[in-house]
Amino acid sequence: MASNQQTRPDIGEVAKDLASGRIGVVMGEVGGRVQLRPMRGGIEWEAMPDDVVAPKAREELSARLDVRNSNSRSGL
Repeated sequence: MASNQQTRPDIGEVAKDLASGRIGVVMGEVGGRVQLRPMRGGIEWEAMPDDVVAPKAREELSARLDVRNSNSRSGL
């Protein structure tokens, strides 16, 4: 594979849905669509495979910090 081509994140990895701008964790693929779950947990959403990419380091860090802050406020 050429070095300029991106690969889609695997199950369990953080990914960005370009169509919605949301960041979540890849849960699987069903019916040709990728299933993502919000990093805080919750209901999964589906995305087209071509719209699912690895987030930029800054985006992933921001999403992880958001979860951490939310957990801190909840006392977890």
